[in-house]
Amino acid sequence: MIIPIRCFSCGKVIADLWDTFQNKVAEGQDQGVVMDELGLDRYCCRRMFISHIDLIHEVAPFSTSLE
Repeated sequence: MIIPIRCFSCGKVIADLWDTFQNKVAEGQDQGVVMDELGLDRYCCRRMFISHIDLIHEVAPFSTSLE
């Protein structure tokens, strides 16, 4: 759905880096280089970014509103 706030393994806050990561990768930069620039050195944090699939736009139309 959306990127988790913290890495599941080490607990480092990673959610604030997601938009920067997405923008730089969309510009054509290498994912590994971008993660190095953002300070994602641990493989567990890198895994969170590489394996994340952003599905919020597909799920949002099916959410219910509280009226």
